[in-house]
Amino acid sequence: MATPDPQAFAEEWVNAWNAHDVDAVLAHFHEDVVFSSPVAARLFPETSGVIRGKNALRHYWSTALADHIPDLHFEVVDVYRGESALVIHYRNQNGGLVNEVLLFDGALVREGHGTYLN
Repeated sequence: MATPDPQAFAEEWVNAWNAHDVDAVLAHFHEDVVFSSPVAARLFPETSGVIRGKNALRHYWSTALADHIPDLHFEVVDVYRGESALVIHYRNQNGGLVNEVLLFDGALVREGHGTYLN
């Protein structure tokens, strides 16, 4: 399957996040997306870190931005391309390095994983 242009996708992704525009980020995701993150596990322990569906992901990200990470800002370090996969390596507002692993079904993300250094 084709993978979106890595640089163009990462630029749209980081611009949407830095504008805190959750709907612009979600425009790249399937309705039945599955997303995992240790941040989700910390903020919403009942999820065990796995968010299922676009509406639930909207709630998680909107709540996280408003209540827990109002100063969120990302800087893309690099982007890696695989078959139907992109990894966006970025630095967050705390200086931490993060990888966002995105698996595509067509032009939209079907599965995503936020991964952090220990």
